[in-house]
Amino acid sequence: MSVRTNSAAFMAQAMNADNPHRETFHRFFECWICEQNSYLEELVSVANNHNPTENDDAVLIPLIERVVRHYEQYYQAKSNWEKRDAISMFSPTWRSKLEDAFLWIGGWRPTLAIHLLYSKSGIQLEAKIGDLIRGLKTGDLGDLSPKQMNRIDELQKKIIHQERVLSEKYAKEQEAVADRSMVELSNVVSEMIRTEDGEVDSENEEKVDSMLNSKKDNLEELLHMADDLRLETLKTVIEILTPIQAVYFLIAAAELHLRLHEWGKKKDENGTENGSATGTHNHGSDLHAHDVRV
Repeated sequence: MSVRTNSAAFMAQAMNADNPHRETFHRFFECWICEQNSYLEELVSVANNHNPTENDDAVLIPLIERVVRHYEQYYQAKSNWEKRDAISMFSPTWRSKLEDAFLWIGGWRPTLAIHLLYSKSGIQLEAKIGDLIRGLKTGDLGDLSPKQMNRIDELQKKIIHQERVLSEKYAKEQEAVADRSMVELSNVVSEMIRTEDGEVDSENEEKVDSMLNSKKDNLEELLHMADDLRLETLKTVIEILTPIQAVYFLIAAAELHLRLHEWGKKKDENGTENGSATGTHNHGSDLHAHDVRV
């Protein structure tokens, strides 16, 4: 069986269960990230075999579409799981503490895609500056046209605005934890706990459940909006780029994601937050770094 069917098949089977285990999404993510590593190998291969003088869009475009569908699959599975357990997305067990530190509303900040694009563009520009000075087209991210740069700049402004709107919504949800209704209910329940029998009656238990469910629903909606923005940003960046540029961008995105995940897991396993002792050594991993220059 192809490895790439594993995460989709696993999640479909799990969601059909009456009460899937809370670690279901964790297992799905591990399958998905292994698939991402396989796609990375394909992307690197076509990039290394690319000939700027030949039109190989017939090879590049289908691969790009498959990789984008793989991201879509992830966000669809995540959306389905959020309906069951949205809160877990804010403190995911499948990510390392290092990754947790950089999360924005349950995932990567959308403007990160723009920063990634600019960083990789600068790296490739410096690597082939001689060719560009001689007027030779490199075709990679160091060879972005003025029109592309303008579109990326406009996209960045748009995404920054949308991020700000969602961040403000998230801030309001966080502040609402201390709104009047929550404070009143926490006091009522605390007073009941301090009584002789120390029990909370069913009426107030229902009030607690109702209030927390309402807040959970608001957070779930916010997660959906953030994930939609993440996927929209990814697709728009790819649409702006040429096929080979999109390949280089997807390589950079996968490498950053996989390596950050790998580094964070190593630090968690070593129980250290600094680079001392074994934490700085490369012990190897199931997700191997690629010895290529792209």
